[in-house]
Amino acid sequence: MPAQAHVLPDIDCDVLIVGSGAAGLSAAVTAAWHGLKVIVVEKDPVFGGATAWSGGWAWVPCNPLARRAGIVEDVERPRTYLEHELGERFDPAMIDAFLEAGPRMVSFFEQCTSLQFADGNAIADIHGDTPGAGTGGRSVIAAPYDARKVGKLLMRLRKTMRETSFMGMPIMAGADLTAFLNLTRSLSAAWHVTRRFSRHLFDLAVHGRAMQLVNGVALVARLAKSADDLGVLLWESAPVTRLLRENDQVRGAVVNTAKGSVRIHARKAVVLAAGGFANDIARRKALFPRTPTGHEHLALPPLGVCGDGLRLGESAGARVNTDMASAVAWAPVSQVPHSDGSSGHFPHIIERGKPGIIGVLSNGQRFVNEANGYYDYVTAMVAAAPPGEEVASWLICTHGFQRRYGLGISRPFPVPLSSFIRSGYLKTGNTLEELAAACGIDPVGLRTTLSDYNHHARNGEDPQFGRGSTPYNRKQGDALQRPNPCVAPIEQGPFYAVKVQPGCFGTFAGLKVNQHAQVLDGAAQPIAGLYAAGGDMASIMGGHYPAGGINLGPALTFGYIAARHIAGVTAYEKEIDHAAHR
Repeated sequence: MPAQAHVLPDIDCDVLIVGSGAAGLSAAVTAAWHGLKVIVVEKDPVFGGATAWSGGWAWVPCNPLARRAGIVEDVERPRTYLEHELGERFDPAMIDAFLEAGPRMVSFFEQCTSLQFADGNAIADIHGDTPGAGTGGRSVIAAPYDARKVGKLLMRLRKTMRETSFMGMPIMAGADLTAFLNLTRSLSAAWHVTRRFSRHLFDLAVHGRAMQLVNGVALVARLAKSADDLGVLLWESAPVTRLLRENDQVRGAVVNTAKGSVRIHARKAVVLAAGGFANDIARRKALFPRTPTGHEHLALPPLGVCGDGLRLGESAGARVNTDMASAVAWAPVSQVPHSDGSSGHFPHIIERGKPGIIGVLSNGQRFVNEANGYYDYVTAMVAAAPPGEEVASWLICTHGFQRRYGLGISRPFPVPLSSFIRSGYLKTGNTLEELAAACGIDPVGLRTTLSDYNHHARNGEDPQFGRGSTPYNRKQGDALQRPNPCVAPIEQGPFYAVKVQPGCFGTFAGLKVNQHAQVLDGAAQPIAGLYAAGGDMASIMGGHYPAGGINLGPALTFGYIAARHIAGVTAYEKEIDHAAHR
């Protein structure tokens, strides 16, 4: 007979949080700061969830960093933007809760914790033609963090995604990335890269990992350090098997650990923040378009992000809100074969807006303004791919473009290209016909598309899709390219291409909650003792993608909202006053 699982003594706390990404750690830190005993349980052996693999940007309109820089706007402007972007899925109560609490959330973390921010004041909203669109001041990111400050927690945190780092070194969007792209064109950029990379090589030799943390790993590290400082118990390798219920109230959960099973009794609440269902094959099959088996998708979140929180919520009577414009937060992704036989996924965020690249389908035709948002690129690709065919596109450029900007995981000069060509990741051809044959693209269609595109691109124009026509487009481009930072001809071979497939940063469908982040039952009533935030909570954007950071901004904010509601805190002013005198 199999040995009986060892049962550990019960444990009590005030708040049990399931998941350790931005939402879970935001809730943990806020609740602990307000005096509650908090336990965070994470099923994976490391903390950070999908947040650690993200770019780390959070969309928080009217944030204090923007205000300090003189970017002051009435909250009605972002509200108007969302009203037009979300249309019939605009939920006033949820949007107002987010817009009110978001700036206060940033202030709270800045004043009370180790989470400090850098601004994204130059980042525009994606759809610049929509009323209320912002041209900057609505984004924040965790400030770079010295990993030495994390202490012993460091080895328990998820590292940067392999495919988006260089030899394990994460590169921060903004001045850091610009320096790497201008390595051979500017002495100051070369000096910046030399210093960064030399420091990284030293850290690898001494510590075996990157110690200058940026992007999502910096956000997780700063939140985890804040939680640890406040006495939050952080348990990794601790999956939840079921919720504990008592008199129709959620009162804790059963958690598996290496030492056995333990019942954690939560006096006040359980917060579900396990990241959504990006790797739940059954739900993908049911909810993602053009995904008949559930496997036709390259999800970016870690495999552990597979719908646990949604299933736990449903077991307590919650319902998953699938009434979304899209159930999935699309991202264009290429599959990366590694030399050790494994494979990974690369998100195409940067190069699509640069001058001298286009995306085409198997028929050789363009289908979208490539400089638009990543969500928009995949939405158009899914809609335009010929019925019955695999949903895929090819990003096509010249050798000169690749050496200047890179293409997918193949880095710009001076990183060699040969390994990417040998592995088949990069397809190449001296002529367009050779490239088409290598990719399985219709050569006549490709030749016709390039001929038409180049005819206008020589003048910096793109009448077909209006590339370079919005502030967001132009920010993605190259300011040195005149007259249009997003448009240049593609004429001189050899040519390169990489195959791009539908992937995602996460999911939008999730547990229905109210403006306090309380999970609702089938009758739209709060389930006592149960909250959700982040990917486990139905997106307040209704399946739309109006700006970069619309996953992490609400995740941080509703984690903060949930914890304050659990703690019974209503006055923001008292919170900040208390911080000043602590």
